[in-house]
Amino acid sequence: MPAPVDATIQAGRMAALLPSLPLETRCPPLPLRRYNGFWLPEAVLTELPAIHARLRPRPSDIFLASFPKSGTTWLKALAFATVHRARHPPSGADHPLRRMNPHECVRFMEMDPELRRDASSLLEEFEELDSPRVLGTHLPYCLLPDSIAGEAAGSRIMYVCRNPKDAFVSGLFFVKKVSSAYGAGAGAGAQSLSLEEAFELFCEGRLFAGPQWKHVLQYWEASMRRPKQVLFLEYERMLRDPKATVKKLAEFMGCGFSKEEEEGGVVDEIVKLCSLKELKNMEVNKSGGNQAGVRNEAYFRKGSSGDWRNHLTPEMAARLDKIVEDALQGSGFAFVDDAIM
Repeated sequence: MPAPVDATIQAGRMAALLPSLPLETRCPPLPLRRYNGFWLPEAVLTELPAIHARLRPRPSDIFLASFPKSGTTWLKALAFATVHRARHPPSGADHPLRRMNPHECVRFMEMDPELRRDASSLLEEFEELDSPRVLGTHLPYCLLPDSIAGEAAGSRIMYVCRNPKDAFVSGLFFVKKVSSAYGAGAGAGAQSLSLEEAFELFCEGRLFAGPQWKHVLQYWEASMRRPKQVLFLEYERMLRDPKATVKKLAEFMGCGFSKEEEEGGVVDEIVKLCSLKELKNMEVNKSGGNQAGVRNEAYFRKGSSGDWRNHLTPEMAARLDKIVEDALQGSGFAFVDDAIM
């Protein structure tokens, strides 16, 4: 189906605008441009007009949003297993999560940076999916289509955030693992990037979808304005009580658990199926990979809270805390202190 004229016009405008946007090439694996206050790959920005014009959200749609390496993989697994539990019982030996990586079960709606699929072809595939559809995104809230983020939008968003220090450490390890799939240059750039250099870029917000704290704040503010449409989750609290998290997700998605399901252990089965230990040890996640050459095992590391203490100096941690505190001042939001969890 040909794209509407307005999408074609908007795509042309974006293509003309891109060369004039601030450029960042020091953060592998892809060059970034700053647009509306956030740093994103050119390929993602190029696809925004198509997403805005051609994505047709349904009232039953669930969009899983996050800043990269903030619990995305876990949230995808939990949401998918919960919303599709009638069709795919979590105890079933042939459950999709036992055969596919969570990112295959829940696709990103923008260009998938791992699979190199453009938004137009992805959107056509999404039209064929049965409801309720569950889709992922790393886009900042301000760059979501009005059909999703507008006041009259009927679909729902679940956002997971993570302490910035852990998000930074997890992101650095991930980039070093996957950058070689983007070519020799990206791989070499990632391997030569020191923790100190990467930390400077993170503090400046110069990374995929950065600044991280601004990304989080926009979704938190949206959850305050539209609590029935935007559910804000904190990774650290999810880790503390995953069973309560699954029940909260189900209620928000409109598929709460019955008394019989709870007594029958369905919630516990979902928690077990989607646990890091279980997912990490599945054969598909130990030996599988995607078309771009990114191995599934790259999506699973420690999945813990507070690992930043093993990598950042107290001075680095204090500096990032101050940057975040200043940026959030007056907002009413504060990240969970993992030390008290």
